[in-house]
Amino acid sequence: MDSGDPAETKETMAFLGFLDGQTTNPSLIAKNPETAGKKFTREELLGFYRGVVEEVSRVIPEGSVSIEVYADKHTSAEEMLRQGREMFAWIPNAHIKYPTTREGLKAAQQSVKEGMRVNMTLVFSQQQAAAVYAATRGAKRGNVFLSPFIGRLDDRGENGMDLIENILKMYQKGDGHVEVLTASVRNLHHLLAAVQLGSDILTSPLKVLREWAQAGLPAREDFYKPEALTPILYEELNLEQDWTAFDISHELTDVGVERFSADWNALLS
Repeated sequence: MDSGDPAETKETMAFLGFLDGQTTNPSLIAKNPETAGKKFTREELLGFYRGVVEEVSRVIPEGSVSIEVYADKHTSAEEMLRQGREMFAWIPNAHIKYPTTREGLKAAQQSVKEGMRVNMTLVFSQQQAAAVYAATRGAKRGNVFLSPFIGRLDDRGENGMDLIENILKMYQKGDGHVEVLTASVRNLHHLLAAVQLGSDILTSPLKVLREWAQAGLPAREDFYKPEALTPILYEELNLEQDWTAFDISHELTDVGVERFSADWNALLS
């Protein structure tokens, strides 16, 4: 599930009966009811975040819990890596989330060399997905997740599910070390379409998981026909290139980095 609130984790476990993991980020931590109207020092806020993921980890000890580093457009790979090492030690089942930017990819490349598990977030293009594959080459399957944000693509009139389909198709040519985690799921249509396409993982907010459970946990539907959205076309890309050969720039990634950092900074005193 996609949440920064352990109470939602427990609620979902109660009605769904299982969860394979949970994704968190600074914006979700800012939405946690316990942060409402409060200000924190940096140390206090990190302590609060750690407490959240520790509690989630206790509820789903066999699953993965994604923890996101703080990053704005000025944050270096070295600073992201320093945070990542610290956060990875918080719980035994962590994946560290880095933004899919040049500095984030540098941090991820070093992280997998050190045996850390990573989740590359704010993915909006097939080129970014190819760069993640190349930067993390050699990692064990299960150690690298890729999180394309389909809802934010839909918001600007593009069919985000096309991106999932394109990345899965491209990755069929590779060694399978990167798992596709469909993120920014907004509705049951997104969830069912991701299942139908064969996405390795998907993460959904509480309301969508509840809707899925109430619908009887259907595995596929044929009604996802987004005529109003512009298709995202497949690109032929060579996964054997160095990651720096790919065009990883995307305005939605830049916007996402700014939004996450702003939500985090708003909690600081």
